[in-house]
Amino acid sequence: MISDLVRAELSRTDWASLECGCGDSAEHLPLMFEVILTAESPREMIGYTLEGHVEAESNIVACSAPAVGVIMSALAGEISPLARGVLLQTLEFVAAGGDDECGARAQEGFRTLLHLGLTGDAQDAETVADICACFGLGGQDADFYDALLRERAATKTKRRRRTVRGAR
Repeated sequence: MISDLVRAELSRTDWASLECGCGDSAEHLPLMFEVILTAESPREMIGYTLEGHVEAESNIVACSAPAVGVIMSALAGEISPLARGVLLQTLEFVAAGGDDECGARAQEGFRTLLHLGLTGDAQDAETVADICACFGLGGQDADFYDALLRERAATKTKRRRRTVRGAR
């Protein structure tokens, strides 16, 4: 299900007027987001990816900042772990491009990202730490939050290894 917040964020942008990473207009992005947010399996996402659309090899395009707004809105609600993984990965690729406008959109949802990193799995914690570092999120406490997220990632990874070894 797509939240009202995501629908509002999607509707406030004239996607057809923006260039997409694929070279066409970005008018197909709302459908991409809808499929990703409603898919129950990776199979349902085949052919629907944000890679090469929201960013092209970490190059920022005209639709990147509005897409970050949609991503942050989606991450603030209840979404599947599958969708969360896709959106966090996309956000990480956009963050690698280092765009200020995208960073400002991500900063608006910094607490949401922090929550996901501190409550998710080790991969989520590491991805959120990388996103925050690339965008410079967290203000004067950025180093504190980075250490907290990286510690979470390391702790969750160690715990998983012990569980797997103990199961043998």
